[in-house]
This record gives sequence, C-alpha cells and structure tokens, in this order.
Amino acid sequence: MTNRADTATPTRLARGTVLAAAPLTIMAAAIIAPSLPAMREVFAGTPGSGLLVKLALTVTSLAIAISAPLSGIVADRVGRRPLLLAGLALYAVAGTAGFFVDDLSLLLVTRAGLGIAVGGIMTAVSTLITDWFSGPSRASFLGLQQAFASLGGVVFLPLAGLLATVSWKAPFWIYSASVIVAVFAVFSLSEPQRSEPAASESRRARLPGRILGVYVLALVATLIFYMAPTQLPFLLEGFGSGPAVIGAVVAGSTLTSVAGALAFPRLRKRLSPTAITIVSVALLGVGWLVIGTAGTVAQIVAGLLIGGFGVGFVVPNLNLRLAEFARPAQRGRVLSGLVTGIFLGQFLSPLVVQPLVQAIGIAGTFTWTGIAMGAGAALAALHSNRNNGKETR
Repeated sequence: MTNRADTATPTRLARGTVLAAAPLTIMAAAIIAPSLPAMREVFAGTPGSGLLVKLALTVTSLAIAISAPLSGIVADRVGRRPLLLAGLALYAVAGTAGFFVDDLSLLLVTRAGLGIAVGGIMTAVSTLITDWFSGPSRASFLGLQQAFASLGGVVFLPLAGLLATVSWKAPFWIYSASVIVAVFAVFSLSEPQRSEPAASESRRARLPGRILGVYVLALVATLIFYMAPTQLPFLLEGFGSGPAVIGAVVAGSTLTSVAGALAFPRLRKRLSPTAITIVSVALLGVGWLVIGTAGTVAQIVAGLLIGGFGVGFVVPNLNLRLAEFARPAQRGRVLSGLVTGIFLGQFLSPLVVQPLVQAIGIAGTFTWTGIAMGAGAALAALHSNRNNGKETR
C-alpha cells in the first residue's frame, strides 16, 4: 500500500466535523434507555407493549445493520458528502420525532428511520477518513474517531438520564445535535477524488474471504462485548447495586474503550493487524473471566475495564484492515459491511446469550465466554506464529 493519500489533506474544520459526527452513531439507540421504564407505563394499554417498548431500543440497531450495505452503495455511486448530509438530516428528523409521537407503532417507525440515518453517517465518516489518509495518519485518525465515538456515550448517556427525570420524551431532543454538525458539514466538507475501478473489477460480485472474516470478527466481538449493557445490570443487582452504581459501572467500559482507541496508533506501529486482534480478543476474554469469577463489585469493575480497553482496539483495527483491502471506488460498500457486523452483533447479543444465561447463570456465562475467548486468542496466536512473515505490517 502506498503512503500517499487518495486526496488532499482535509482542513482542520473538516476533520473536526467528521469527529463531531462520530459520537452521534454509537450512542444513538441507547439514548432512550433511561426512558424505557416510563415508556412501559405510558403505553401499558397497548397490546404487546412490554415487548414493543424494548424493541424501541433494539430496532434501531437492526435497521442500521440492514440498511448499511445500501449506504455503502450510495457512498460509492453518489458520494460520501451527500450521504453524510442526508444521514445527518434524517438523524435529526427521525430522532426528535419521538418527542412528538404518541403512538407506539409510529415511534418504532421513527426509531427504524434513525437506524437508517446512523448507517449512512457511520459509512460516510469511515469512508471519508480512509479517503483522506493513508499509512500511520490513517491509523491515528481512525483511533481518534473511535475515541470520539466512545466519548459520545460518556457525555450523552448521563445527559439522557438527567433529561429522563424531567420527562420520558425529553431525551429525544438530544438527537437535534446533528443539525449543528450538518451545518458545519455543508461548509467544510467537499467530495474527495477517487479513482474509478476497471470494468472487469466492477463486475466482481464476491468479496474476498478475508473481508468476510473481518465482518464475522466484528459481529462476534460486538455480540460478546454487548453482554456488558445487556447482562451486567442483572449481575450487579445480585450484589445489591442500585441504578446509579449500575450506570456508573457500565459506563466504565466506555471510558476504557476511549483509552484503547487512543492507544491504537502507537500499538499499530509495533504490531501487525493480526497481533492486535489477538491482543483485543485476549483482553476481552480476561476481562469477562474476571467478571464471571468476581466476588465483589470492585472485581466486576476491574474485569469490565480490562475488557473495555481491549474493545477500544477492535473497531479502528478492523476499519484500517478493510481500508487496506478495498479499492478506493469500493470503500463505501466494503466499510458498510463492518457497520452491519457491529450492529447486528448488538441486536443478536441478548438473543444468543439468553439460552446460556438460563442454563448456567449470568456469572457462568461470563466465565465460559471469557475462557472461550482466551482459548481462541491462544489458537490464533499459534496459527499466526506458524505463518510468521506472511502478513505485512
């Protein structure tokens, strides 16, 4: 891979706009989490309201996963800038619509629209970054992007909790923040120049197996990490922890994810992508094993911090790997698959994990998941050593 970027270096304002868009994505679905109990009471008269209220949270992730491939096609054929602007506008409209609707079915429609918007924003942001930068600069900015995305959870989720104490509808106004980002995007962003693929390359329908492998890894890693917000509250409840403690503990994984993302560029200079993946999986496995065997809340916190630090490496590492695999004219489609993998993992996590929880309990599920992740990391390390020298850094 060449060290030349595909287009001119973006302005500081353009870089700041893209980083400001990153926090809008990861926390999009979870903003209404503090409102769910009140929503359940408000819509108690609606048939099936117990399930539908929960779907208001998860349908966004499902919509992101389903719509992201279409966003990738739009990014490659229409452009990154138009996709980002459209995504930001839809984000504001669909997100704040929840404040005005009084019908639960209509609310679910707006939440699905929000997911479509997030899929477009994430795809556009990741593709712009890989168009702008190459080499160490690309790794550094992808790490910074993930750090900003994680910081969104630190800032916006507590704010949503405070607003929910005023009204269950109040947190929906947080989505209006995308309007500010959209204004800056209009004036600061221009469409990057990209090379067009050869006719024979455009006809290739199948993605290489290594790209599909990255998608699967993203899905599995997210599925396992999402055990933190979906299962950990119930484990902490058994230790006598209240809502405030539970919220603070779960937020800890977000903080260490920021630290991991910021450390990624330096780590990338020393280790190959495969080695970073192995380290990430190993840290997640160790963290979950600590949680599963914990006897105190402090030990659970320690395990969560370890796992969160490892997860901070995952997204920038996989983004960087896909950018290296993909031709410039295909980056939108290739990177959109990573978005699908991440959010499909979020959606599937409680569904896949629940049977194991029912069989061996929450603590046992964390323990055996940690053991499995550790074993997987060890096997991957052995395989990597056998193929030493075949992977370029």
